[in-house]
Amino acid sequence: MIDHTGITVSDFPKSKSFYTSALAPLGYAMVMELSAAETGHTDTAGFGEPPKPDFWISAGRPNHPPIHIAFRAPSRAVVDAFYAAAMAAGGRDNGAPGVRPHYHPNYYGAFVLDPDGHNIEAVCHAPG
Repeated sequence: MIDHTGITVSDFPKSKSFYTSALAPLGYAMVMELSAAETGHTDTAGFGEPPKPDFWISAGRPNHPPIHIAFRAPSRAVVDAFYAAAMAAGGRDNGAPGVRPHYHPNYYGAFVLDPDGHNIEAVCHAPG
């Protein structure tokens, strides 16, 4: 089981703002922020369902190729809300909310590119 993961971003304040907005519909918040002085190398922010961060962003040269990360959503309405929030926060469309039956009959996902081109997804596996 994965405990946490993270990506590197080119514009830390911009990405911090993007993820704060985009992940809010999923129940995520920024629950920890550490400065370069604290980490010894770079600024970082941890997002998750409070109180534990499980998704981290760090300032630096972005991962190349960009990374795909999928967040599980409890309902299709939450997937829709994620997509709307991410787009409003400056994300770029990479697949509007909808059923992806090639994965399985109930796979409902939405894909947005973050400011560095990382493919961020929210997915619900429950039926309609």
